[in-house]
Amino acid sequence: MKMIKLLWLSGITCNANTHSFLNYPFIEQFLNDFEFIYHPVLDSSYTLQEIVSNEIECDVLLIEGSISPEFQRADVSIEDIIRKYAPKVQKIVTVGTCATFGGIFSQSDYKDVTGLHFDKEQKNQKFENLFDKTISISGCPIHPEILVNTLYAIKGDIALRLDNFLRPKEFYAYTVHNGCVRNEYFEYKVDAHQFGELEGCMFYDHGCQAPFTHASCNKILWNEVNSKTRVGLPCFGCTEPTFPKANLFTTKKNMGVPENLPLGVGKRVYLTLAGITKAFKIPRLEKKLLDD
Repeated sequence: MKMIKLLWLSGITCNANTHSFLNYPFIEQFLNDFEFIYHPVLDSSYTLQEIVSNEIECDVLLIEGSISPEFQRADVSIEDIIRKYAPKVQKIVTVGTCATFGGIFSQSDYKDVTGLHFDKEQKNQKFENLFDKTISISGCPIHPEILVNTLYAIKGDIALRLDNFLRPKEFYAYTVHNGCVRNEYFEYKVDAHQFGELEGCMFYDHGCQAPFTHASCNKILWNEVNSKTRVGLPCFGCTEPTFPKANLFTTKKNMGVPENLPLGVGKRVYLTLAGITKAFKIPRLEKKLLDD
């Protein structure tokens, strides 16, 4: 099978996606199957200056970080580098929420900071001609297995079904709520008292966004063992175009009803289910799991 050549460009970024990628447990095997013609951290075939000054063959362009016409790498606008290589590659992969939606750096001092194709939820027309060859891997940071599996799919010429934000449905059709070990607490409205506890749901009081965040964090575990909700922290919704939000650890309510309800659940349905749930009290769910 052909060795796929990768070009990893960094826009306005904290490099968290690079660090997450380096945590992939089989990184050595991956590096035997792919060649980085350039990566800002890993040993590469070329320097950034050589990438900018020449037209070097590559198959997949990976973009980490937000994009602004003012931002430069090697004294060249990041947008111009993208325009130079993007038309020639087989696929483009936006790596992380910043590259996909603009992310946290959309609040920076640079002008016109966006993702490659989206400014939060709005489609960006700037690189519209590249839309059909782009795959978005959102997350802050990305899950390394999702990125790697996507690249292997490209290598194997496997067509991926994408959602409206160009994210592979294989990984983003689910919500973080799927697979959460706290679902029973959610069903019976038993909230966690504080962070870090094994018991309780964090949706009702602590701002957990798992029921309306598209990601596989509780199906493909981080470091193969864990997720935020499993260790007693709320989901931040970091894969969504609206990330980051203010007051991450608080559930905003109107007359006791969460302002944001689980996907597909209307207010009337929620109130009906909540009313039924309040009629039940399950002592087992009020106890510590590891009580002596």
